[in-house]
Amino acid sequence: MGFSFRRMAVSFFLRGAINIICRVECREFVQALSRNKPLLVVFNHINFLEVPILVAYSYPLYVTGLVKSETWKNPFFAFLFNTYQAVPIDRHGAFSESFKRVREKIENGFHMCIAPEGTRSKDGVLGRGKPGIIQLAIEANVPILPVAHHGGENIWNNLKSLKRTTFNFRAGRPFKINFDRKPSREERDEILDEIMGQMARLLPEQMRGIYAQCAVNESRYLEFV
Repeated sequence: MGFSFRRMAVSFFLRGAINIICRVECREFVQALSRNKPLLVVFNHINFLEVPILVAYSYPLYVTGLVKSETWKNPFFAFLFNTYQAVPIDRHGAFSESFKRVREKIENGFHMCIAPEGTRSKDGVLGRGKPGIIQLAIEANVPILPVAHHGGENIWNNLKSLKRTTFNFRAGRPFKINFDRKPSREERDEILDEIMGQMARLLPEQMRGIYAQCAVNESRYLEFV
């Protein structure tokens, strides 16, 4: 089975399966991708369904993700992420090889989805981001698209009640990090706060967590495109 057909078949299967238990509102996200060249997509991480939703519902656009390497131990997820050419990352190891592969994907026309939190929040409240996204964005030299969703935090309770869960995805304005040298630790923290703030402003106030104030502050290091 050729790669293109496999990606199409898996996308339609995923949409059908997800639609049974979820109602996905992601037109804003897909339109943002359609209007732009390859982007780094940063999104909040609540549960396991986000990346399958992002890659399947944006088909036929080329969208993939940076995914923790241990995910490949699960045969289903291994098949899924191999289909979409996801990039594995060892969260406790060196990132340089993974970042290199991410840059290669972007050069080949892929939008790359990354969760800066690095782990699931489960309750939907935005957690502290990791600074690796700054290095990657500067090295890749491509705009960042902030994306945030809510509703997925209710999926387990809804499944018990046999209710469908509505996933609401919102997309902000693409931006680039306006910095021409290696940032200091303090500057890095400020840049990260501004990136996470762009995600936070797309969420309901009660889900913005530690970035509630950053969601309303002006950006110093971000240049919108």
